[in-house]
Amino acid sequence: MSPETSSTVYRGGDPVAEMVRSGFAESFHRGSVAVVDPTGALVASVGDAASPVFPRSAIKPVLAVAMLRAGWKPASAAELAIAAASHQGEPIHVEQVEAVLSGAGLNENALQCPADLPGDPASRNAVVAAGGTARRAYMACSGKHSAMLATCAANGWDIGTYREPAHPLQQLLAAVIEELTGEPIAATGVDGCGVPTFAVGLTGLARAASRLVEAAEGTEERAVADAMRAHPRLVEGTDRVDAQAMEAIPGLLSKLGAEGVHLLAAPGFGAVAVKIDDGAGRASMPVALRAFTSLGHLTVPESAERAVQDLVCPQMWGGVLRTLV
Repeated sequence: MSPETSSTVYRGGDPVAEMVRSGFAESFHRGSVAVVDPTGALVASVGDAASPVFPRSAIKPVLAVAMLRAGWKPASAAELAIAAASHQGEPIHVEQVEAVLSGAGLNENALQCPADLPGDPASRNAVVAAGGTARRAYMACSGKHSAMLATCAANGWDIGTYREPAHPLQQLLAAVIEELTGEPIAATGVDGCGVPTFAVGLTGLARAASRLVEAAEGTEERAVADAMRAHPRLVEGTDRVDAQAMEAIPGLLSKLGAEGVHLLAAPGFGAVAVKIDDGAGRASMPVALRAFTSLGHLTVPESAERAVQDLVCPQMWGGVLRTLV
């Protein structure tokens, strides 16, 4: 690695979680955390909160904001929520994906995300039992792709090349990411679903999430935050951690990303962005939620304390994941 590029590469974090079995710490995760206040100012951090990371699906709420600004008009809050989702291919998810496409005069054939079976075990088993096969609409990112297509249709942009970095849609998404994070994009890669993914720092990611929940009513930012919080099971899936957290804590916005990224934000408290160095999703929510309550002073209502405790210290195969932030 040359000296010219070393300063822009994520350098790794500190120990943030450990797996404890019978009182013995048998493994641990390193990671980084950025905590910002409601104004977006960094107030606490762990590890490398500045260097860029690929946010992966955690950036989807920001992309949804950009698509609203570009003129996409979802027919419902549920359609807007699915645009920001990493869904599990349950029937409720597929229904909204198809609704977004239909509203744009398109169908599933226009999607360019990979075909997949549902991530939800019950839904996957039902599809297989009925003799079904993989579909693009089942893929976790199909909501984002359907909204991208609808945005292209609303603007008369070419739908066949919507994944290309030079496409007007992708240029717009990049510009809004830079605006809301307050940071320049450090690198552009290809996400698992085939569209560009743009690297920014954890502090910028947290700042963007805070701007969504602090935005005034009537803004695109607030519309996305409200839609996700109104339909938490569309954002990820039934009984998944994002849905559990948003259902337990009033006002909370929660969005995971691949490779151990997680964003949490709540009005009046700011936001937290987490990156787990080894990419383990099992540690991202526990660390993010613990950091938000301990470093960001997020208030948890008494009725949610048990649910939050289960999310912060989940039991896994006889062990307990313990957070260290």
